[in-house]
Amino acid sequence: MNITDAQREVRTVYMGGCVGQIVSGVRWLVSAAIAQWYEPKIGFWFLALGGALIFPMTQAVLRLMGRPSSLSAGNPLRWLAMQVAFTVPLALPVVGGATLYRMGWFYPGCMLVVGAHYLPFVFLYGMPLFGVLGAIVVGAGVAIGMRAPEQVTLGGWLTGAAFIVFAFVLRYDAARRDAAS
Repeated sequence: MNITDAQREVRTVYMGGCVGQIVSGVRWLVSAAIAQWYEPKIGFWFLALGGALIFPMTQAVLRLMGRPSSLSAGNPLRWLAMQVAFTVPLALPVVGGATLYRMGWFYPGCMLVVGAHYLPFVFLYGMPLFGVLGAIVVGAGVAIGMRAPEQVTLGGWLTGAAFIVFAFVLRYDAARRDAAS
């Protein structure tokens, strides 16, 4: 399987990342709600630990939709997807350390880690829009962390909303790319 075909399969199976973006966006919004209206640390833990459920939940939603939920065994990009996913939990201890110093750096720190983790998705999906999403999330994380760390949940709300909006933008872009090829 060549790279173009492998990327097309990634876009097709995962609907341009749409389902995963919605699952992730909802997780960020629920985390921000818990942090704002109940207890920040519980909201933080919800986001951090809930990340392990993104892929299984995405697969479950795809199955409920009657769609395939994993890449073919011959797709050389299936291992890249797994490796990229593991970058987030490996970087979270740094975010935790920063949060011990200033609580308002939790969401901005997660935004930097997650936004940077989207950059390899440009190649994985063959979709430059993932670079735009990554740049928006990283840029907003830096801005909030530097200019508004007292707004503890702002990054959670913004990131959740961005992921849900981009879910539909990415789905449209994937469908357009696949129709053109």
